[in-house]
Amino acid sequence: MGESTVPDVAAEVVDLCRELIRIDTSNYGTDEGPGERKAAEYVAGLLDEVGIAAEVIETAPGRANVIARWGGESGARSDALLLHGHLDVVPAAAEDWQVHPFSGEVQDGYVWGRGAVDMKDFDAMLLSVVRARQRAGRAPERPVVLCFTADEEAGGHLGAELLVRNHADWFDGCTEAVGEVGGFSTTVRGRRLYLIEAAEKGMAWMRLTARGRAGHGSMVNDDNAVTRLASAVARIGAHQWPVRLTPTMQTLLAAVADLAGTEATPENAPALVEEFGGAARMLGAVLRNSTNPTMLEAGYKVNVIPTEASAHVDGRFLPGFEDEFFATLAELTGEGIEIDYLSHQPPWEMPYEGPIIEAMSRSLLAEDPEALVAPFLMSGGTDAKHFTKLGMRSYGFAPLRLPDDLDFTALFHGVDERVPVDALEFGTRVMDRFLDEV
Repeated sequence: MGESTVPDVAAEVVDLCRELIRIDTSNYGTDEGPGERKAAEYVAGLLDEVGIAAEVIETAPGRANVIARWGGESGARSDALLLHGHLDVVPAAAEDWQVHPFSGEVQDGYVWGRGAVDMKDFDAMLLSVVRARQRAGRAPERPVVLCFTADEEAGGHLGAELLVRNHADWFDGCTEAVGEVGGFSTTVRGRRLYLIEAAEKGMAWMRLTARGRAGHGSMVNDDNAVTRLASAVARIGAHQWPVRLTPTMQTLLAAVADLAGTEATPENAPALVEEFGGAARMLGAVLRNSTNPTMLEAGYKVNVIPTEASAHVDGRFLPGFEDEFFATLAELTGEGIEIDYLSHQPPWEMPYEGPIIEAMSRSLLAEDPEALVAPFLMSGGTDAKHFTKLGMRSYGFAPLRLPDDLDFTALFHGVDERVPVDALEFGTRVMDRFLDEV
């Protein structure tokens, strides 16, 4: 294993993170917004500057991705590794923030701004490591594909999905992929525990539509679209989904149960998740399938019964429980409701074993010897959903050593998003070690 050049690899990570945050790449999930083109050109320029040829691939006006190949010059290995991050961020209203969300300010030991943890921090860590290693002549023996994508925050349809569909040759030879979300620390019973993403829920973004007979609001109407839709939405939103433990969560909860002096079972799983403190909100969401109504639309005047009413529902389902999810959803929805899927993406779950997992654990423990490392199941979706279609084993590993009192999960898509400067530097050192190990 090569020596980690700690001062060099982390030298510019904070500045890169700040510069990326300052480029507004807000993704509204529509044709609005600035797109990722400016950020993509910035990233491509950083790679080109150190002699790594990067290509910018635009999939729609302003919606740009960056891809480059790096390392593997010795020919000793043919199995390539994909390292990927996305360039877009969710929108932010400046009036809600203490610090302007696109300022990239450094205050109180934190880099503030939209994307600081999702995920311009990892983009910066990756770029800092790659640039430092390239300058020092330390490109990895294993071939690496670097990919910075558009549109992840809206399902990746203009980013990873189109890259996989139309530019799959870029990923020839890639057997494993590493991106968000994982590698961050939480604290359980006084022990720091790093969580590596090894699975994701599937996603079903749905529009429910009910149709009925129009009429005057003063008349009796037994074919009211609003009533039918409201009943379905109420059933879906109120349903209590049962606890289901996938292999990933069984492994994680077994580690926590060992610290708590008990055993992990479906019955005590919610109590074990509470041991994670602030992270419990995210981990509690992966014990069950979920269906959350998010939008309602009907009518145009108070005394007119409309012919149509619609609702949007965000559905997430566990790996291995897709059939149960959709069968239950059909029962809850009932008769007379049409379901259109705005985005339907499968779940995935990877074995928590093998050389890449060992490399992640060793690189983390080299920087934090007293810590524990375990897998977790992610409640949201990432670009890994698309890259797994090419047969890659995918994991989330963007390492951050976080303060015990920081509710990291609250920063995802929340106000006052920020990342500790020392966590950025820690993660950059870990990623450097990981490239030596993997």
